[in-house]
Amino acid sequence: MGRLLPWLTLLILLALAGAAAGVWAGLIVVPRHFDPWARLDLRAEPDWLTGFRLSRLTRDPEECRGALGETGLRFTPLPDRPSDENCALSGVVRVTRSDVSFSSGFIATCGLAAAWTLFEANALQPAAQRHFGQRVARVEHLGTYACRNVYGRADGQRSEHATANAIDLAAFVLADGTRIGVLNDWNAKRGSDRAGERKAAFLRDVRDGACRFFDVVLGPDYNEAHRNHFHMDMGAFRSCR
Repeated sequence: MGRLLPWLTLLILLALAGAAAGVWAGLIVVPRHFDPWARLDLRAEPDWLTGFRLSRLTRDPEECRGALGETGLRFTPLPDRPSDENCALSGVVRVTRSDVSFSSGFIATCGLAAAWTLFEANALQPAAQRHFGQRVARVEHLGTYACRNVYGRADGQRSEHATANAIDLAAFVLADGTRIGVLNDWNAKRGSDRAGERKAAFLRDVRDGACRFFDVVLGPDYNEAHRNHFHMDMGAFRSCR
């Protein structure tokens, strides 16, 4: 809801403005590019409606799987699985690879997988090209699904990982084999170490770019628990730290 509210407010204001001007919606043919209700094309360049359309997509697994099917993401839809421990899986897919390979396949909500395709094409790969002149070939992750509370505490709210709605990224491997890891390279010494400086700058670009598509992005600057990875999820709140 945190991502959706600003867009709903904007759409309501636009609707009111149109009504005040005496515009009859039934007489207007809205181009798909400007239609907020059109299904998000995950291959298209992001625009001002992408966030709203992505929010809608995350709540409609069937529509979401259709959008994913138009991309190069390799995935398999999985059946819903109930749980007595508040760890039910609903609208999930198993992802095996995209334009990058993964350290292992993973289960993810369709919304998380959709956000990944946008992030990879519009944030991750452009950052790699800017800093290294080559693409990311492989992504190392620490998993998506784990039936647990936040930080693994005995009490408290369930983590977004409990429903496969989050992914933790540990490292990125470039086409030439160069590995950039969050643990060792986030605080790489700057100034005297040009290679380390580029890796640190790349990781910050990746973190900032992820915030355009995921609801929550947490990294080493957030707390000690995230010193070795970026946490990215499609939860109900917005945070980029």
